[in-house]
Amino acid sequence: MKKTYPLHYAGQKQKFARAVVVGDIVFLSGSSGRTMETGEVSSPELREQMTVALDKVRATLKECGSSMDNIVKTNIYLRHLEDYEEMRKIEQEYYEEYAPGLVADPPASTFMQPQSLSKPSMLFEIDVIACLDDPGAQ
Repeated sequence: MKKTYPLHYAGQKQKFARAVVVGDIVFLSGSSGRTMETGEVSSPELREQMTVALDKVRATLKECGSSMDNIVKTNIYLRHLEDYEEMRKIEQEYYEEYAPGLVADPPASTFMQPQSLSKPSMLFEIDVIACLDDPGAQ
């Protein structure tokens, strides 16, 4: 069984899903620092963009019947390689607060430095795969 969660930015339905649940696996589209209310990037600061992105991941996983602690794989896109250490620090701090299980038992993770992201002001995007809290929760 497949369940799709649509994505809306500034009230406009996007051409791709926010998340798709297949069986007990949750696939999230890349989450960035774009706000749901406006579709614009929240800030020129990496920390703010990451917080917005990770807050969207957390909210989407909750809506799907999962949680951040159930993340098994991340693909992280970081625009500037010199921000790598700061990005990992911010990620760790976020997990300490909202997903302590990931601190001791981190997900598999792939890091990429793209030439660009979907908006020139975007610095960070994260793509997540997680499992459901309860496979019957769909």
